[in-house]
Amino acid sequence: MENSVLISLLCLLPIVLLTLVYRAIRPNHKNLPPSPPALPIVGNLFQLDDNNLHICLYKLCCRFGPILSLKLGFRQGLVISSAKLAREALKTNDLIYSSRPLLTGIYTMSYSGHDVAFAEYNDYWREMRKLTTIHLFNLKRVMTFSPLRQNEIRRMLKHIGDLAAESKLVDLSAITMSLTCNIICRAAFGKRYEENGEDAKRFHDLLIETQASFGQLYFRDYFPYTGWLDVLNGAMGRLKIIFKKMDDFYQQIIDEHLDPNRPKAEVEDFIDVMIGIKKTSKDLTWEQIKGVLMNVFVGGSETSASSLVWGMALLAMNPPILKKATDEIRSAYGHKEYIDEEDTSKLPYLKAVVKEIMRMYTATPLLIPRETIDKSIVGGYEIPAKTLVYVNAWAIGRDPDEWEKPHDFYPDRFLGKDIDFKGTDFELIPFGSGRRICPGIHMGSVTVEVGLANLLNAFDWRLPGGVKSEDIDMGATTGIVMHKKVPLILAVKNRVVG
Repeated sequence: MENSVLISLLCLLPIVLLTLVYRAIRPNHKNLPPSPPALPIVGNLFQLDDNNLHICLYKLCCRFGPILSLKLGFRQGLVISSAKLAREALKTNDLIYSSRPLLTGIYTMSYSGHDVAFAEYNDYWREMRKLTTIHLFNLKRVMTFSPLRQNEIRRMLKHIGDLAAESKLVDLSAITMSLTCNIICRAAFGKRYEENGEDAKRFHDLLIETQASFGQLYFRDYFPYTGWLDVLNGAMGRLKIIFKKMDDFYQQIIDEHLDPNRPKAEVEDFIDVMIGIKKTSKDLTWEQIKGVLMNVFVGGSETSASSLVWGMALLAMNPPILKKATDEIRSAYGHKEYIDEEDTSKLPYLKAVVKEIMRMYTATPLLIPRETIDKSIVGGYEIPAKTLVYVNAWAIGRDPDEWEKPHDFYPDRFLGKDIDFKGTDFELIPFGSGRRICPGIHMGSVTVEVGLANLLNAFDWRLPGGVKSEDIDMGATTGIVMHKKVPLILAVKNRVVG
């Protein structure tokens, strides 16, 4: 007992000494935003729940205001929870708020920041952003993937139709994840995984582990020279295992593409494109290619699946809205077996439903954390350089100053209003804004709109017998992407035509 206490005290001693040094040399910022009461050394870390960080920060902002200063160990933190302040930070001060923090989980899984989504703002990022925008996510290339998207959605509809014919319940969480993963896998490296196969399960599990690792808290991120604590508690060991599995997976698919005997694909996938660029550019490394692949997989498949599940849950819990959306689709295109991107452009209520889903259940509720390059003024407060910034898009979507009855699912609020999610309307920024807006915004939004339209056109949906709306658990999982914690199980019938 005495030995364990002594060891604990010895472990704390470096932190105490570092704190004394930090207090002696830290700059004195007198005009910081309001802050909850903080403890010595740890600051406000004890108040944060990393299982539901967006909700935790939302509750703090309800108490202390829409702009919040946090002491995160030795780090200065900032939380923004209003559209007005988000505009000040991400538009007025766009350049200053364009970098990313080098947090341990993100830094490791992004190949030391050699990606696009998580890289620091510098010349490297600008070149990689240009490369992905021009060669991977340009509108022409996204449109070339329309046939494979249609093929995967048709496969999904057949699978659900078979379940409906046998009066079986449908696990939409599993089905939509399989859909979006296969769309992304085929676009990225020309390969799909059978829904119930072992490879599909391994790939889905890897995706979940990868994105969950981004939200893990590590001592070294908030207290200098304490990385050994992350080793002692096993956090670094777990992170290295996940990274190794991810890296092995990417290396395998790259090796397959480098095989001279590989059959030529009908459509160039992302790896084909990047290998072609690498042949003419010595600056592009395999680590950078893998970093971009990580962005595509996590950002492309997880976010779209998340939005589809939250959307179908909200619709099933609100039958009048479900009926209105379904009637619009069937009145216009009920004669069609498949609804495509061009069709959805003529469905204003469906568009409103998708916006309302993204308002209430933003797939990345805190977007991706940012870090300030220089000092700035937001909301009249001084924000120091190197501040870790969370923009709580989930909270902005529930701001009563922006939305009437913000906790109600009401797509009609968007009808006749020129509000979009392309980064200029700051009350609705599920894809971010400014220089760091998601480059895959078009690909992601099309997958959600077309997927939802076809689900509603082909089937009649309802909650399982005996289940009421209030019985549906709308809790979320941990990670940078917010998934529904409990799988969404719905009853379904094949649509009767005529």
